[in-house]
Amino acid sequence: MTNQPEQSTCVIVGASHAGVNLAFSLRKAGYVGAIALIDADPTLPYHRPPLSKAYLISDDPIERNALKSPESYEKSTISLHLGCRVTHLDAGKQTITFDSASNGTTEVMYYSQLVLATGASPIIPPIPGSQQAVNLFPLRTALDVNNIKQAMRQKAAPKVVIIGGGYIGLETAASLKKLGADVTVLEREERILARVTTPTMSSYFTNLHEQNDVNILCNKNVEGLSLKGNINQLHCDDDTVYEADIIIVGVGVRVNTELAKMANIEIDNGLKVNEFGATATKNIYAIGDCSNHFNPHYGRFIRLESVQNAVDQAKCVAQAICGQPVPYNTIPWFWSDQFDIKLQMVGLSEGFTDVVVRKEHTDKFSLWYFNGSQLLAVDAVNNAKDYVVATKTIKNGLVVDKTTLGDHSTAVQFL
Repeated sequence: MTNQPEQSTCVIVGASHAGVNLAFSLRKAGYVGAIALIDADPTLPYHRPPLSKAYLISDDPIERNALKSPESYEKSTISLHLGCRVTHLDAGKQTITFDSASNGTTEVMYYSQLVLATGASPIIPPIPGSQQAVNLFPLRTALDVNNIKQAMRQKAAPKVVIIGGGYIGLETAASLKKLGADVTVLEREERILARVTTPTMSSYFTNLHEQNDVNILCNKNVEGLSLKGNINQLHCDDDTVYEADIIIVGVGVRVNTELAKMANIEIDNGLKVNEFGATATKNIYAIGDCSNHFNPHYGRFIRLESVQNAVDQAKCVAQAICGQPVPYNTIPWFWSDQFDIKLQMVGLSEGFTDVVVRKEHTDKFSLWYFNGSQLLAVDAVNNAKDYVVATKTIKNGLVVDKTTLGDHSTAVQFL
């Protein structure tokens, strides 16, 4: 237990996975001061991964995906300020200013500790003609998904074009295909997932989607939008045109840095933090998608967009605030569900020199990424066993025998 003064107040800006987990982790670590969670989203904080998957294809209200029940916040004396937008941060006076959703006034709140869990916003490319497009949406919040659902109900088997062949775009494509949409994915790179995985994995997911009647088109750069009646026309720079009743943009995100700039926090692909999640500005921390932290295992600063990172960083910062600092040093992991395929990823493959494929059959295999003898990361398709072994291997710094690794009938050997 820590001896926090009664008047201490921890203000958390951002009530998604990082912010909510921090609030409850603070209580678990013994924080006895006030805790305030502020978020512009008016909805009770909810799980994000289902947005492009289960929630998109269901009729369930978003409340069924709540991170915590309303009673949980009350029991832990965590005050929620939802539908409130923070407009100013004064690091010198240690105050934040926000619009109050309850009475429409502006409030100023003092903080002893401030945690920025502000996340990121979807990038909407300035495509000429996009202002006139109908049913054009990003997919980042419950409101975005609700808008997509409403648009889907307007027409049987609507034509949907997804701009961007990353994981969010592909998960959305799979979900909408299940709902009966005619789905096309336009990717400007030469292959989908080009920035995050190997050609082998890109080829696998291209084939998976094409087998499920999703059109995957690469080297497609959308340079203009127009309307023909109520149908969107997407004009690519190779003179091809694609029609869409619904357009979904999934080309990446931009870190929300407005408040950080007000506090002169160093920004470099996110808010720079030390091993305890603290910025160089007194009493201000950053966690989740917006933070750029030093990862001792990989020896460099990294910014991660994952639930795992949000939850683990939240625990780390809670301990630091409560005087029980433990450096943040976890191995990143991610997952993606598309159709009946589960992809589990552990580690970061950047800088790999060679890849070993460990294949049992077409839909059950894993890719092992090495830099020399060091295992950097593993992508496992429908192969939880390899994922678990890989996680332990990377975490413990074990050296894998690559000469036998490709034989799936043999257990992973170590040198």
